[in-house]
Amino acid sequence: QLQLVESGGGLVQPGGSLRLSCAASGFTLDYYAIGWFRQAPGKAREGVSCISASDSSTYYADSVEGRFTMSRDNAKNTVFLQMDSLKTEDTAVYYCIAPCSVKVGPGGPYLEYNYWGQGTQVTVSS
Repeated sequence: QLQLVESGGGLVQPGGSLRLSCAASGFTLDYYAIGWFRQAPGKAREGVSCISASDSSTYYADSVEGRFTMSRDNAKNTVFLQMDSLKTEDTAVYYCIAPCSVKVGPGGPYLEYNYWGQGTQVTVSS
């Protein structure tokens, strides 16, 4: 059974950093594109990032470009989202997704995916 389990969320001050982890079971992560979306209270889901299976390319939403970095540890079947220079508007529940693909619609790029985890809360506040 495919399962994604996120961890690493918490409370951090603006300008701080957090690293989220997503551990997969039931499938081998390195064969798939893996990503993240987030959802803040009262707001629509926002696709945050998607790293290709070969690690040759990574999509980042404009809102996090230059501040967030995805990586993977295939030996641990885990992917990471390093979040730096955090802002209050980054506060949301973050979900790991698989497999992800980047599509382009009338509103701009968005992510498609079939599976997601239970989410981890990230709160950026002073």
